[in-house]
Amino acid sequence: MNIVTLAWGYVVLMAALVEASGPEGSILGALVTVLLYGGLPLAVLSYISGAGRRRRAARAASAGPATPTSDRVDPGGGGLPAGEALAPVRKEA
Repeated sequence: MNIVTLAWGYVVLMAALVEASGPEGSILGALVTVLLYGGLPLAVLSYISGAGRRRRAARAASAGPATPTSDRVDPGGGGLPAGEALAPVRKEA
């Protein structure tokens, strides 16, 4: 969806550039073009495309904090089983 937003923004900016640089055009016309053809549709599009994200966030917030699946404590937080703290010392022969 982001590529559509970027492409539409590019099209609107090019239309505003043509509006401002044309013989009958004006800067005010270019600003109106950017706002009405660019800002308003992109705001509506981004609001509609974010509806699923907002719904998932609301469900996650209402579900409460996640509970751990096991009672084991992992002090390192790495998710790997604890190994030897020090490597064994080998004597050279």
